[in-house]
Amino acid sequence: MAKFHLNGQQADFTASPDTPLLWALRDFYKMTGTKYGCGMALCGACTVHVDGAPTRSCVTPISAVEGKRVVTIEGIWATTRAPVARAVKAAWIDKDVVQCGYCQSGQVMSAVALLTKNPSPSDADIDAAMSGNICRCGTYQRVREAIKSAAASLKKA
Repeated sequence: MAKFHLNGQQADFTASPDTPLLWALRDFYKMTGTKYGCGMALCGACTVHVDGAPTRSCVTPISAVEGKRVVTIEGIWATTRAPVARAVKAAWIDKDVVQCGYCQSGQVMSAVALLTKNPSPSDADIDAAMSGNICRCGTYQRVREAIKSAAASLKKA
């Protein structure tokens, strides 16, 4: 059994320890904001935070999160990172980032992790942090603009 914290609550998962975290989140905990994209940690749609670090949940076995803090897109709003998440959300809307929306929870989770670690990212920093997130609609330029906008709004706060 894997015991961990999920969005601030104690979680106990009793299925196979090699079950990918993604499927535990979606099927067992009914948190469907985290998406399945490729199953090989290449697209970023499944990004969650594990102890604050952006993590691809599709290749992370549930046993790897034993004793750790897992935060999903559903839970990011109630964490200490909520101000950053709100700034990212506002910038995403302002810059009209979303097209189909499928990749967005992973994009947002990666952007929040970046801005938490680096509140003044350069273009190269943004590109590096977001490089594992594929947007099938090609909104990469708007993602970069939104991250810069979120960083600027956080500096004003």
